[in-house]
Amino acid sequence: MNQKLRVGILGGTGMVGQRFISLLENHPWFEVVTIAASPRSAGKTYEEAVGDRWKMTTPIPEAVKNLIVKNVNQVEEVAAGVDFVFSAVDMTKEEIRAIEETYAKAETPVVSNNSAHRWTPDVPMIIPELNPEHAEVIPFQRKRLGTKRGFIAVKPNCSIQSYTPALHALMEFGPKVVVATTYQAISGAGKTFKDWPEMLDNIIPFIGGEEEKSEQEPLRIWGKVEDGVIKKADGPIITTQCIRVPVQDGHTAAVFVSFQKKPTREQILDRWKNFQGEPQKLNLPSAPKQFIRYMEEENRPQARLDRDYENGMGISMGRLREDTVYDYKFVGLSHNTVRGAAGGAILSAELLTAKGYITAK
Repeated sequence: MNQKLRVGILGGTGMVGQRFISLLENHPWFEVVTIAASPRSAGKTYEEAVGDRWKMTTPIPEAVKNLIVKNVNQVEEVAAGVDFVFSAVDMTKEEIRAIEETYAKAETPVVSNNSAHRWTPDVPMIIPELNPEHAEVIPFQRKRLGTKRGFIAVKPNCSIQSYTPALHALMEFGPKVVVATTYQAISGAGKTFKDWPEMLDNIIPFIGGEEEKSEQEPLRIWGKVEDGVIKKADGPIITTQCIRVPVQDGHTAAVFVSFQKKPTREQILDRWKNFQGEPQKLNLPSAPKQFIRYMEEENRPQARLDRDYENGMGISMGRLREDTVYDYKFVGLSHNTVRGAAGGAILSAELLTAKGYITAK
């Protein structure tokens, strides 16, 4: 790419916005030129607006420290200076739906980390290795919006990344029933232990709305584009429990699965090891070389040791065993704020750029 695309971050002062900014430092295709946030942050430098709330382990990138934060609600002003935006705004779902659509209608593609448009029928919800073909719905969305280049694309819930790719690699065997319990890090709630001390020495067996997302969003990932909309798959049947655990980063899933045609253990390991998607074939900048790895140690994967595999963009599997009730059981791990949030959205934007949906203005 001869010239980097100009990127705006909507909601750039929050935890996910910060992750976008840290991951985009020195990106070969994209350059952050605009940061937009709430009116209370507007007019300040980014460093001033974030203050002592910077939650990344690396410092604020020098290139953005002195950017003047814009008011996210002043859409025309923000859109004028960028080729596309990443959205990580902290608003109600109705407000998010409205503002993202307003940016799209301002001919600015929106790649969103938010859940508000995940079930909008003509908005693709993409895990780039699994369903890149869902981008084919974008021309239908543009027709509805009346745009030539503006559209919205979203990434799915962070919790499904730890098991959905592993199941996707085994689709030839027909997964039919899936039971998954996810053990989810506190950064999924935008928290650190400093601002959520109640999580120390504690487990909370409820995360609002998470179980419905974990059960239904994989079916949309596996759906088909028909008549200008995405129609979700009929199966497999998925049931989940989602538990908040005292871990900073990394969502773990304990999964049980039955198949229509039971594979051998060797077949499962082979499909995981050799699985490649469009990002690997296109050699996209953020794509992990090995998307799914299997760890033979009986006590792996572990969040603290393994969440940063492939710069946080790969997923780690372990403890694959036959089960007495279901066919197999295994454990999966993904980095929830990298693969499951900002990193997954960046990889989606790279895919959409490579496919010609995101271009320079």
